[in-house]
Amino acid sequence: MTKTKLSKKEIALSILTFTVCQIFLILDLFIMLVINAGTNVIPFILDNTNNVITVAVASAILAVIVYIYMFVENKEVLASYGKIVEIYLILFISLLVTDVIGRFIGASARPLLFFPLMMAMLFRRRKAIFLTFIYGLQIFIFNRFLNSEMASYDSITITGNYINMIEGFSSLLVMFCSGVLGIFLLKGIKTRMGSVMVALILFLPTTIINSVMQLSAIVDDNLYKLLEIVLYSMLDCVFSVLLFLFILPIIEVMFSELTPFRLRELTSDNARLIKKMKQQALGTYNHCVVVAQLAEACASAISEDPELARAAAYYHDIGKLKNPEMFAENQSEYDLHKELTPELSVDIIRSHTREGAKLIKKYKLPEFFADIAVQHHGTLPIKYFYAKALKMSDGELNVANYSYSGPTPTTKIAAIIMIADASEAAARSLSNRTPEKVASLVSSIVEERMNLEQFIDCNITLHELNIVTQTVINQLAGVYHSRVKYPKLVLSKNK
Repeated sequence: MTKTKLSKKEIALSILTFTVCQIFLILDLFIMLVINAGTNVIPFILDNTNNVITVAVASAILAVIVYIYMFVENKEVLASYGKIVEIYLILFISLLVTDVIGRFIGASARPLLFFPLMMAMLFRRRKAIFLTFIYGLQIFIFNRFLNSEMASYDSITITGNYINMIEGFSSLLVMFCSGVLGIFLLKGIKTRMGSVMVALILFLPTTIINSVMQLSAIVDDNLYKLLEIVLYSMLDCVFSVLLFLFILPIIEVMFSELTPFRLRELTSDNARLIKKMKQQALGTYNHCVVVAQLAEACASAISEDPELARAAAYYHDIGKLKNPEMFAENQSEYDLHKELTPELSVDIIRSHTREGAKLIKKYKLPEFFADIAVQHHGTLPIKYFYAKALKMSDGELNVANYSYSGPTPTTKIAAIIMIADASEAAARSLSNRTPEKVASLVSSIVEERMNLEQFIDCNITLHELNIVTQTVINQLAGVYHSRVKYPKLVLSKNK
């Protein structure tokens, strides 16, 4: 759910986090000065005190702008202090690497597109574009005041290159134009190899921008300068993507980021828990595969993240690994629950939600998966064993003692998986799977959960529930479609 309000404690902690991160960013800028001036960094700072103050104040102002933007548009970021640290960490790396390559190779060779690509993968498009603009301004201000001909180099030896005015504006335009284009392109990429293709595409606009902006230098130096710009533009794209491919997996693990790349890795047959489920609970695995297919289609239909829904569905029943033989899809002909009381059976059945969350956390998988594991049955009664207990008792029973402990779904994806999970299991038990029977079954499942108030915490609308219901019906009709009956005919090879 979208966070609409921050508590006073959250505001105070977010401001504190921003302040601490900004101090580290200033330290990063100081390291960049050390790279540029070496052992002469202190004399350089003394000779350029006004410029240093200008850069520090400008950087602080940009930080305030980012905070205000997040406070108005994305309060979830401020409530998640790890997200703030993540943004600053990527900014720290971007500035440092950019300065090193600019100093010792060339201004146009700097991996300026690394930051936009990272933002595109980790944030929504509008936020990624905004942060890219902030990054562009940050690096432009540093270059103009502390890494250009504007800075004083009297009696100080500076090794390597400094950024001249034309190169500074050219770099700014590359970040704004090619960076934004990269953000739009990367949103449609689902594989790491696709990121390399993005680099190839971005090479063209980056080269054009650098060439046009530095046209006067090309005219003066003729072909040599043009070849240099083309080579450096290519290096910008190559360095950016290589750094992106190297840093992204580290960020994914450190901050539990659910990028399309990681989601696909977590749902591959080589993922540890998926492999374990296939070996120990094949019936549950097959059930999860179908639920994942349903969840992906439903999420796409109501504009939720289909990759996330698919991955979460793979792990929603992972808790059944503790006692796989106690669940119907993994049993042979004999039902072990015949030997148990309804109360004990209920405890075993409903424990799979809590055990799933524990297992997900143990294997350091995303917290979102753990939430789905405990929410996909909500507070629904386990009707089979409740009915069995009623038959064995003389009076009424408290249905809460035979129900899942919840909580109810808190996201639309959790609601989707609740519906898909129940619909797939129920449809599998139908002896007659005609489209009409499946439609009636799925509709009754959704209606029952609405009556039991299972969707009140997930902000899903009635219109969206209707779309999900129809999507599940259509998908199940494809999964359990009727087949041509094969003739009972035994053939043998003619001799």
